[in-house]
Amino acid sequence: MSAAPADRPRVRLGDLAAMKERGEKIAMITAYDHPSALAAEAGGADVVLVGDSAAMTVLGYDSTVPVTVDEMIMLCRAVRRGLSRPVLVADLPFGSYEASDEIAVATAQRFVKETGCDAVKLEGGGSSVDRARAIVRAGIPVMGHVGLTPQTANGQGGYRARGRTAEEALEVYEGALALEEAGCFSIVFEAIPSDAASAITPRIGIPVIGIGAGPATDGQVLVFHDLLGIYDGPAARFVKRYEALRERMEAGVAAYVGEVRAAKYPAAEHRYGMPEEEYSRLQEILAAR
Repeated sequence: MSAAPADRPRVRLGDLAAMKERGEKIAMITAYDHPSALAAEAGGADVVLVGDSAAMTVLGYDSTVPVTVDEMIMLCRAVRRGLSRPVLVADLPFGSYEASDEIAVATAQRFVKETGCDAVKLEGGGSSVDRARAIVRAGIPVMGHVGLTPQTANGQGGYRARGRTAEEALEVYEGALALEEAGCFSIVFEAIPSDAASAITPRIGIPVIGIGAGPATDGQVLVFHDLLGIYDGPAARFVKRYEALRERMEAGVAAYVGEVRAAKYPAAEHRYGMPEEEYSRLQEILAAR
């Protein structure tokens, strides 16, 4: 019988590399606040990502682009207070690292200092490789991200799978290899055909975490609100809903509203009482006024 999640030792970055070496799958999940962090901790996740998907799942934006560094830091601090075992990774939001190595390092340092995260994540290849290298050289672990990169999806032809042709799959591979060479400890493969991911993953020396990349990657990540059925927006093909919490939440609220309107809540067991003599004295005082 395996140990309960609370009894397992804290996960270190080196543990993730060892899991890849052993062929042991890595379970990663997003979290955006203290309650979701507690759920990820109790459920036994190895890595928790405070993703910029928070823009849509908890902040109500239409995409990940508008979310700010200050908003992400607030969410990441809340998650940190709920975690002890998993590796905590913070997404660097759009516009917070692309312009220069200096800006990228300053943003990453702010996340580490103000949130206590273990690592940061940035999207894409190209100049992002240089930014990743600079952040790593500053002593901060970096997770890369290739394939579909939501922050720049509109400039890449929209939200579609990357790597459907051999040439495009080679671009994914070369981007991943460049991020590995830049010093990243892990890379997310998003929306990549399963065949392409299975061919590329063994050629990458660091853990590859898939989201819509098939079963051959070294681990998987899903958005908390997607897998629990809390977010009601359109779901990507790769999303599996393990619960339907939004329906249950709405049903619970509707039941509460119904009982309030019918004067059934609060019932006797939900009320505070006062001694009879104090109640009588209160009535006397009120009557005298």
